[in-house]
Amino acid sequence: MAVSLPGAARRGGSRMGFAAAAADATGASVDQLTDTYRAHYRSLLRLAALLLDDLSSCEDVVQEAFIRVHAARRRVRDPEKTLAYLRQTVVNLSRSTLRRRLLGLRLLPKPMPDMASAEEGAYDALERDELKAALRGLQRRQREVLVLRYYADLTEAQVAEVLGISIGSVKAYGSRGLAALRVRMEHGDD
Repeated sequence: MAVSLPGAARRGGSRMGFAAAAADATGASVDQLTDTYRAHYRSLLRLAALLLDDLSSCEDVVQEAFIRVHAARRRVRDPEKTLAYLRQTVVNLSRSTLRRRLLGLRLLPKPMPDMASAEEGAYDALERDELKAALRGLQRRQREVLVLRYYADLTEAQVAEVLGISIGSVKAYGSRGLAALRVRMEHGDD
């Protein structure tokens, strides 16, 4: 549905729709961003879920990423790079969320006990929880590389671009992260 702009937005005698005007002025149209949202919201939510630990924070991070991409759409001239920009924004916002939490935990007198629900007795859920815990125990960069490489199924070059590091660093963090993850999964968190 294109909304007509007042007479000022005429081109060649016809009125342009709002989305078309946005595309001309910004490089990436609102319609393209809407399509990207529909196609990739869930995968970005899963990416955030592997970096964070609760659904509401993950939803907040992904929504904020889309808001920031919308606000910065003038700088994202190549619509093909919108998804990479969104992934990078989700990773960065997840880091910021964890940083804020750590600051909040330092202010607490003692940690709150973890309350497990009764449904978490299934073997698959337990294994998934162990994997998440093992991932959280890795160094930040190792965890980010493993999540982007193996869960988001990005190439090493794409991971390097998202994290702003070299491909060699991606390989090193990935190798060390896999080794550390293997040890943690075999021996527990010890």
